[in-house]
Amino acid sequence: MSRKTIWDNFRDGQKYMTEWPIRKELAPMFPENRVIKATKFAVKVMPAVAVISVLMQMAFNNYAGLPQAMIIALFALSMPLQGMWWLGKRRDTILPPALAGWYRELHEKIVSEGGAIQPIKSRPRYKELAQTLNRAFKQLDKSSLERWF
Repeated sequence: MSRKTIWDNFRDGQKYMTEWPIRKELAPMFPENRVIKATKFAVKVMPAVAVISVLMQMAFNNYAGLPQAMIIALFALSMPLQGMWWLGKRRDTILPPALAGWYRELHEKIVSEGGAIQPIKSRPRYKELAQTLNRAFKQLDKSSLERWF
């Protein structure tokens, strides 16, 4: 297996943001909801913060403060990248044993109720958990999900 580049990791983070189900039932158990919301917010807001920090120094002819403003701008621009990096790494992380068992139980429940889902993985990762959770929320009724949430 080839090593992933940094760009692959950012791309995987973007994919994971769309794969992970943003559901209130999952919020207490997984940090994904908070990280995804913060990353989406940072993508929208931080470029403006970066530009404003530099323009403010230039508008007031404070060129001595420009290096600090540039550092603030670089930090602001790095924030969405940090979120995507974390999400990309998380997506490919193998589930701990307890979560892997939960993934298998949920997968079996979907299959037993006639749901269509990809084959079960022997070493599931968070991306497979996200796909299984999405399928469970779409195909299983609330009474079937109550056992897990």
